[in-house]
Amino acid sequence: MEFVMAGLSEPVFWLVVGVTLFAGFVKGAVGFAMPMIMISAFSSFLSPELALSGLILPTLVTNLSQAFRQGPAAFWGSVCKYWRFLVATVLFIAVSAQFVRDIPQPVFLLLLGVPITAYAALQLMGRNLAIKLEHQGRAECGLGIVAGLYGGVSGVWGPPLIVYLMSIGVEKVEMLRVQGVIFLLGSVMLLSAHLNSGVLTASTTAFSAFLVMPAVAGMVIGMQVGNRLDQVLFRRCTQVLLVLAGLNLIRRAIGL
Repeated sequence: MEFVMAGLSEPVFWLVVGVTLFAGFVKGAVGFAMPMIMISAFSSFLSPELALSGLILPTLVTNLSQAFRQGPAAFWGSVCKYWRFLVATVLFIAVSAQFVRDIPQPVFLLLLGVPITAYAALQLMGRNLAIKLEHQGRAECGLGIVAGLYGGVSGVWGPPLIVYLMSIGVEKVEMLRVQGVIFLLGSVMLLSAHLNSGVLTASTTAFSAFLVMPAVAGMVIGMQVGNRLDQVLFRRCTQVLLVLAGLNLIRRAIGL
């Protein structure tokens, strides 16, 4: 098949397509978790570089609709309002992306598994992730740096953003839009950074580009189905899945 150059057998490739379709469905239904699902699942049977490259273009494309859902004016308003978080995230994605190839696989798996498991488990237990912010500007920059450091090596920078937005009491519509804005601009930087880091080659870029189709298809279905589903139950199912995926990454990291 065309994608043997990415090092995949045909069954594994279609497993990747299925994961991407499901991840897009979740994003369409609940507005988050697509890159977490993709990197958690991919890292179970793909190399770190291929797992990361696979989510880059699907993440970029699907975030376009989320960022511009209320139009260009709302998009630009969010950029201006959250510029500190955005700048910190983008800069540190560029920095950390250069070290992907230097991180041993067990460390890479732990860096993914621990925060994903903790984040999903806390949500599943109904814990309030909001934190008390004494200095909002510093908190915005600090959490943006954390998001960027994780984003560059894993493609996942959503949890620090969600914690920050919850901590300042952002309402649902704005939260979804701001996530889309920062995810989108971060995705552009992630693409640029990994073109320079060497993670995105001709073969891995073609692999990532092909996965745009199932990601978008899943997102469209998810948006339609999500309006009819019990959102609380669906979020809980997603969180359980993320906990299991994160625990599997930790298991692999410690060699069990």
